[in-house]
Amino acid sequence: MTDSVGFDFARLSPRDRYKLLIGTVVPRPIAWVTTVDPEGRPNAAPYSFFNCLSADPAIVALGIEFRPDGAPKDTGRNIRASGCFTVNIVSDALVEAMNVCAVPFPPEVDELERAGLALVPGVAVASPRIAAAPAALECRLHSFLEIGNSREIVLGEVVHAHLRADAVDDRLHVDPAVLDAVGRMGGHGYARTRDRFDLPTMSLAEFTARTDASDA
Repeated sequence: MTDSVGFDFARLSPRDRYKLLIGTVVPRPIAWVTTVDPEGRPNAAPYSFFNCLSADPAIVALGIEFRPDGAPKDTGRNIRASGCFTVNIVSDALVEAMNVCAVPFPPEVDELERAGLALVPGVAVASPRIAAAPAALECRLHSFLEIGNSREIVLGEVVHAHLRADAVDDRLHVDPAVLDAVGRMGGHGYARTRDRFDLPTMSLAEFTARTDASDA
């Protein structure tokens, strides 16, 4: 057994807990979230505290950090006001544009314009999607979870999905090579999803047969 070192989270600062978590839970999918404010102005920001939690109902979760002064970010405020948001998947070709949208611009600045991105109106919700994204999930607000003073959790129900025509087949299997998604690592690190392998889950009978064969 290799040596390990333990950390009592009750004794760690929030920043130290954050560093351990983002370095351990990797790679994390990135939700490039588009919303609209009450004046109809679009906003886009990437979040890597994100995942799909359920298919029935179809629920995704976002962890949106508050600003240093405790104020909500534009994304959280817009979701509360409009009741919706869209998750755009970040492909490798869009990494630089996504990074522009991570710049802490003031609310009146259109980061999508600065990033050179075009939008397409939503089909089922008021929030638009990024035209160049290989996939997008239109979401209706399900609920907010208040978990503390640093971050709020948003649950959204997916009500409409968009995928590039060449990314999905008639059986609704999505081609990861076409998505070419990137994930978030610790610190400033990112990971591509081009190095993949298949590993089918074994049935109990298959596992038993393999074990019996190895013991023979």
